[in-house]
Amino acid sequence: MHHIIIGTGPAGVVAAETLRKLDPDAAVTLIGDEPEPPYSRMAIPYYLIDQIDERGTHLRRGSGYFEDRRIEVRQDRVTAVNPGERSLSLQSGDALRYDRVLVATGSHPVSPPIAGMDSPGVHHCWTLEDARHIAALATPGAKVVLMGAGFIGCIILESLAARGTDLTVIEAQDRMVPRMLGHTPGNLIKQWCEAKGVRILTSTQVQSIEPSSGGDPLQVQLSDGTALPAKLVISATGVQPNIGFLEGAGVDTDQGILVNEHLQSSAAGIYAAGDVAQGLDFSTGGYSVQAIQPTAADHGQIAAANMAGTVRKHRGSVNMNVLATMGLISSSFGLWDGVDGGDSAELSDPAGFRYLNLQFADDRLVGASSLGVTEHVGAIRGLIQSRTPLGDWKPRLLKDPTRFMEAYIAATQPVGYNARVV
Repeated sequence: MHHIIIGTGPAGVVAAETLRKLDPDAAVTLIGDEPEPPYSRMAIPYYLIDQIDERGTHLRRGSGYFEDRRIEVRQDRVTAVNPGERSLSLQSGDALRYDRVLVATGSHPVSPPIAGMDSPGVHHCWTLEDARHIAALATPGAKVVLMGAGFIGCIILESLAARGTDLTVIEAQDRMVPRMLGHTPGNLIKQWCEAKGVRILTSTQVQSIEPSSGGDPLQVQLSDGTALPAKLVISATGVQPNIGFLEGAGVDTDQGILVNEHLQSSAAGIYAAGDVAQGLDFSTGGYSVQAIQPTAADHGQIAAANMAGTVRKHRGSVNMNVLATMGLISSSFGLWDGVDGGDSAELSDPAGFRYLNLQFADDRLVGASSLGVTEHVGAIRGLIQSRTPLGDWKPRLLKDPTRFMEAYIAATQPVGYNARVV
């Protein structure tokens, strides 16, 4: 039996380790198209602020880790898949046969249709190679323009601010992290960052990036007519799953690779995991791409188990984001923006940079978002994922949403447990 995993991120590495445990006699091959050992993109910000070196980004450390586990790691790019012959074509010209293959190729950054995106000094922040370029240019006092204040953009923002750059962030929407938080908390993050010296321009778009005749090599033209000088421009405006090489393979795709409850695609022997998989969404019952590392690791384990013949079902991923922006913690879970006809409870303390919003469908918690609330937030996810009827606790939470931990204890303890009730 030969298991091939395309992609060396968290989903791929976890899958390889799981396969080795469950199918000890099989051949396991990991294929990655970057000239690096398997690493975590989520560690790049720590590399940029010198908390770790490049080895600190590696998913598994120690020489011989993969060799000791008889996992072959190949640096190559898969250019085509032939499910009929169960073979892969590689950029090097080689072809590999497989019995089962896992597509864990993740995503790639999308460049907006803006003139000048190919200029020297314009980079994404997605790979270690990107990070090396950014580290060289983002020197103290350097003028840096960051395009995008979504989840990825805010992670990069913190690193750039810590490097002492003169940073301006451009966001097309009316608030920061618009796919994670509503207007109030999104703009509280903006106020927090501005108070720490970062310029944030929301409801603004970059029109073009041009060479400059001044002291900095670039000039960023904005939709309001402003021109910003820049030594470095970073684009963090979105990503798309890496599925182009599957064209003609008969694998059903939409936003990503459509998979069933076993994370198997429409083609026999082909599975998908991580950012590239459009799997079951716990909250909606539909299928979506959830590009977060906990989902990638979960997918990797489940897909590998099924590849090895141990039947496991994917019960659906709960949308979850936890973000630290210059020391301010925010989070969102499930259907954080609510459902039609649902109820909600809100705590808003702008002066204290605290915010909490709970969303209900009938007497169940289905979503939440928070800012500056850090204690016991895992209980919020627990209430959502357990689909526990809240009963008398719903009106109490509508009155005071901060009592979610009490509600969780009461809802998950055996009958007869005496929770504090006021």
